[in-house]
Amino acid sequence: MLHKTLAIVALAALIALLPGCDRPTPEDTNAASSERPQVLCTIGMVTDIARAVAGDRADVSGLLRAGIDPHLYSPTRDDIAALLAADIIFYNGLVLEGKMTDAFVRAATSGRKVHAVTELVPAEALLEPDGPEGYPDPHLWMDPTAWKLAVDVIRDALTEFDPEGADIYESNASAYQSELDALHEYTIASFNTIPTDARILITAHDAFNYLGNRYDFEVMGIQGLSTESEAGLQQIESLVGILADRSIPAVFAESTVNDRGVRALISGAAARGHEVSIGGELFSDAMGPEGTYEGTYLGMIDHNVTTITRALGGQAPERGRLGRLGSAE
Repeated sequence: MLHKTLAIVALAALIALLPGCDRPTPEDTNAASSERPQVLCTIGMVTDIARAVAGDRADVSGLLRAGIDPHLYSPTRDDIAALLAADIIFYNGLVLEGKMTDAFVRAATSGRKVHAVTELVPAEALLEPDGPEGYPDPHLWMDPTAWKLAVDVIRDALTEFDPEGADIYESNASAYQSELDALHEYTIASFNTIPTDARILITAHDAFNYLGNRYDFEVMGIQGLSTESEAGLQQIESLVGILADRSIPAVFAESTVNDRGVRALISGAAARGHEVSIGGELFSDAMGPEGTYEGTYLGMIDHNVTTITRALGGQAPERGRLGRLGSAE
């Protein structure tokens, strides 16, 4: 497993050493001051941070729409063109966007500034998978406190490219991190209302380990860290046994994963005389629909926390931390 992690580190180092990741030249800085930086992000959770930190000082867009699975996504010719037209590119890293690696290297060699927002996370803070994939768990955004490091990466990269905007980027980043702190406190308060023996989260794929690690949940996925993995019959049978033996009331579907496995669990538990419901659909590898509160990172996590809490016997406001779940932005 160590050699896999080293390979990821080596890839990040390669991109960092390419011309596109050097400190901007004076010509670059002058161009940035006369024209808004063009920022392109991969997943919505990264795009949301970049928009919050950049404010009105940069144009920020995202490649992957709501409901798109980044594990499986391959860039199109239009995507390559967009990457090559951007000034700064932000991606999650940790092989989440594994099929886009060549595109990132190509963009960096063409003079783009390419940054993995997980690049500041200490190696010891990354969760290693139990399965055969051999890569660190990429779903860092499931822990709002860890996701604050991604805000630092974006703030610093924007400041390096556009020094004149430093105060704006710093202020916006600080405000966003305060919201992450408030979301963290809400999560603690909500999850603390769930009975101890019900703090078991079973989902369509293994995307919630950082949440479980931070907030003391047992987390189990039907599929592995990547949705490319298949749910085996043995895993289904094992989870059905856990559901029945521990009287778990609910399992959870995910917006980017087919719910066949979840429904197989429900049928299997019913055959053993235990009724299990779908506690709700969680957002794992993508946020909610664009234009909704759930289509923001803060709303996505608020939705997940509120849905999990209420389905597992805890107490949380029906419309979430700010009363905004189900509302348009």
